[in-house]
Amino acid sequence: MSTYTIEIATTDIPTTEAAVAGGADRIELCSALSEGGLTPSHGVIRSCRDRFNVALFPIIRPRGGDFLYSDDELAAMLTDVQLCKALGCDGVVLGALDASGNLPLPALARLVNAAYPMEVTFHRAFDRCRDPFAALEQLIELGVQRILTSGQQRTAPEGAALIRQLREAADERIVLMPGSGVRADNIKALAEATGCTEFHSSLRGRTESGMQFRHPSFADTDFVRDAIDAAAVRELRNALES
Repeated sequence: MSTYTIEIATTDIPTTEAAVAGGADRIELCSALSEGGLTPSHGVIRSCRDRFNVALFPIIRPRGGDFLYSDDELAAMLTDVQLCKALGCDGVVLGALDASGNLPLPALARLVNAAYPMEVTFHRAFDRCRDPFAALEQLIELGVQRILTSGQQRTAPEGAALIRQLREAADERIVLMPGSGVRADNIKALAEATGCTEFHSSLRGRTESGMQFRHPSFADTDFVRDAIDAAAVRELRNALES
């Protein structure tokens, strides 16, 4: 049995199917990866839960942009957490910040408590927080299971030194999961640099639409869609375990 966990970000039923076929241990189910990932629809969550026997973690993010949410947005997030629990998801991925770059603890506590017994991953809002070590301790106190992070840099390889420091400070009380820019050609070095055992990647590709009629008034980009190659997921694991 592998000592590593591979999480793949998917955007729909076909990409989830490919990620599962490639051996993903966990799925972060999103829509709009171009926005960094938004909450997928009820129908997509239900279909993926019914079809795939894999840990399923939908992202709870009501819009793109920053992570400073209004009371109405936080209420919508709470509803989405409750929906994911009702659909039998294994966990959710969420995050929020206040205007000062700190964690809004009462709001996060409501979300984490509503999620239980599902697991909670705090997403890369963490990489925009003011003090990652203070936030680390607060997330442990809240009962969050893992933090998805690029070490407050644009990619995880760039932030590897901070990720290792955070993992050591966590002392096995919470999982640090590197994500952003994680690929087969760097995942082994990233594991060695950070000491982490869980990794997140989107492995996002594009595929041509099946549309035969393509109206000339619209760009070619309207006729492509997200794709994941199952072989790329297997390659990611093989590179990590080699």
